[in-house]
Amino acid sequence: MVPRTRRAEKTINIIREFAVRHMKSPDIKISEELNEKVWERGIRSPPRRITVKMVKNEEGIVTVSLPTESDLSISEV
Repeated sequence: MVPRTRRAEKTINIIREFAVRHMKSPDIKISEELNEKVWERGIRSPPRRITVKMVKNEEGIVTVSLPTESDLSISEV
C-alpha cells in the first residue's frame, strides 16, 4: 500500500517498471506530456488508467509518451 501523499510518484515508477519489463531496456525516458498528465490532478489522485506509447530507438533508449490522435485511430480499426 502506498501512502496518499506519494501516489503520483508511485505511478511514474510503475510506468517505468512496465517499460523496462516489456521493452527489455533499462534506459527509459518519460515524456513531459505524460508526466504532466499523471501529475495534473495532484500527488494524491493520479489517473486510474492511462494509455501510453513506447518507442525504442537504435541506441536502446525507450521513450514513453502519450499516444497521438493518429496512433489511437490506427488501433481502433
